[in-house]
Amino acid sequence: MKHKPTSLILWLFAASLCLTGAGLSGCNTVKGAGQDLKSAGQAIERKAEQKKSY
Repeated sequence: MKHKPTSLILWLFAASLCLTGAGLSGCNTVKGAGQDLKSAGQAIERKAEQKKSY
């Protein structure tokens, strides 16, 4: 089965849109996870400062 050039271009365009969408959503997920880790680290630092005995 031969593919017409236009159908191949449309398939590549659709695939690139899907990959771009997945990449962008992945970035948002990683950014949110990074923010969560940062806030958890800050909470640990605050507790450590409260428990200092010197």
